[in-house]
Amino acid sequence: MIQVLYIIAFTALSILAVSNLIRSMMALSKNESTNRSLSNRRFGKGRSFHPELIDANGNITQEPLLVMRSFAVDDARARLDALYEASGNSEI
Repeated sequence: MIQVLYIIAFTALSILAVSNLIRSMMALSKNESTNRSLSNRRFGKGRSFHPELIDANGNITQEPLLVMRSFAVDDARARLDALYEASGNSEI
């Protein structure tokens, strides 16, 4: 008898969980489409910018940007060795 109660409780909780999942997915989809339409109206179709690139008036900033590039450890070691050799300091 207790197994039947467990099965009924599990079924009810599963139905609630799935219905909440479906509702939240629908709300997220609706919210995403609203955000996309606002973005298209503000910046034109297909163009989106990071908020950091926009000034207080909504225009794209003309400030210089910091660009970082990563490279392999071997390349860094070779560059450091070349700098060391070019410095003329050979007293080790």
